[in-house]
Amino acid sequence: MSEAVHVEERDWLAHVPVTLFTIVMGLCGFTLALRAGEAALGFGYFISGAAHGFTMVIFAIVALLYLAKGLRHPGAVVAEWRHPVKLAFFPAISIALVLMAVVMLDPAPGLARAMWLVAVPLQLVLTVSVVSRWIGARSFQHGHLTPAWFIPSVGNVIVAIGGVPLGYVEISWFFTSVGLIFWIVFLVLVMNRLIFHDPLPQRLQPTLVILIAPPSVGFLAWVALVGEVDSFARVLLNGAYIFTLIVAVQLPSLLRLPFSLAFWALSFPMAGVTIASFVYGDATGSAGHRVVGLGLLAVLCVIILALLFRTAVALRNNEVFVPD
Repeated sequence: MSEAVHVEERDWLAHVPVTLFTIVMGLCGFTLALRAGEAALGFGYFISGAAHGFTMVIFAIVALLYLAKGLRHPGAVVAEWRHPVKLAFFPAISIALVLMAVVMLDPAPGLARAMWLVAVPLQLVLTVSVVSRWIGARSFQHGHLTPAWFIPSVGNVIVAIGGVPLGYVEISWFFTSVGLIFWIVFLVLVMNRLIFHDPLPQRLQPTLVILIAPPSVGFLAWVALVGEVDSFARVLLNGAYIFTLIVAVQLPSLLRLPFSLAFWALSFPMAGVTIASFVYGDATGSAGHRVVGLGLLAVLCVIILALLFRTAVALRNNEVFVPD
């Protein structure tokens, strides 16, 4: 073994995972869900404002950590890129930036536009690159397929949530179309894998919650594009609800698993279905959906607080930046 490999093994920076960007995704979703909840209750934006500031700090830390890893240990980044499971998490980088742009729309629209214009080409590059690797010469096994493979499609759909308010409607239609098409394809593949093949490894079982994200975020993008809650939007929202119920049944077994960063997969999908409930309630005047949104928001608050606590404990115990 070379000296360079020995150095990588000793340096914790080499083990900073690309999955850290799912933390940013979750916190962005949490901030937006808090805003929607505060609007539904007629409150000010004090709590969501605090969450916004905290999210910006975490985003900066995560981005700097992974940039430092790329500069100091490029081989470790390449190894993640070549990993059959971790590959799917790379678009979380551009998704986090798109979500930060969405979060910044109201307080700083100029900055939001700049972030969106950087994030969207990166999202396209990562989507094409990841899908090209999936269908390339390398053979993937059914055990490599997890709900994390939805991440590229979810990222494409999110583009419209920021793109439509910024005036980039046609670009938003392109990314939403791509995202929904890939969602349908991968939904079939993932359900086949979950039903007919071996169970997910313990570390990846929390990614089951990602099943909620595509229809809930798809609902938000569709409503932004068409300007109303139509029949297809209702299909997407109710699809998100049934996946939420399915995940809720699995939740007791998931909570018995040892903690890992994969548990952050619970955060963004729950935020997505929460925001979708508030948007539906506002658009149709449905008090029931507002109540559902408030209930989901309460659950999301518990999830975020628990994740932050468990992550802090894992960091204190040196259980995060370690070799797999």
